[in-house]
Amino acid sequence: MKINWGTGIVLAFAGFIAFILYFVVQASSNPRAEHDMVTESYYQEELAYQQEMDASSNLAGSGGTLQIERTSAGLQIRYPENMDPGEIRGAVSLYRPSNEQLDFELPIQISDSLQLIPADRLLDGRWDIRIAWTFRGREYLYRTRLTY
Repeated sequence: MKINWGTGIVLAFAGFIAFILYFVVQASSNPRAEHDMVTESYYQEELAYQQEMDASSNLAGSGGTLQIERTSAGLQIRYPENMDPGEIRGAVSLYRPSNEQLDFELPIQISDSLQLIPADRLLDGRWDIRIAWTFRGREYLYRTRLTY
């Protein structure tokens, strides 16, 4: 049987379509290629993320700044001077990307607009810091990364 150009082109297209369909079936049926949403409560988490964005913008809009400084005693956090330290409630979370056993959270305890995280709790390396607090009913959030 002799194959002419027309038959060859049709066979090439049919082979290419079979090749593509094979990979589509493999990709959609492979359990390792999970392509569903990362979380079932995606929309609720999106609302929580929007609240975090609002809390971050509250800090920027308040006119105050939060300062973090490394001292010999540890990590010193200076809260905005326009906020009364007695009315600030919240928590400081420190996350160590390289070792989850080193992660910890402390309640905000301020004296003279300062909070000190002792040096013995912090190892040298990268830390992600998240400070969330409320002041007079408004939520504030500050995030940063630092190398200690």
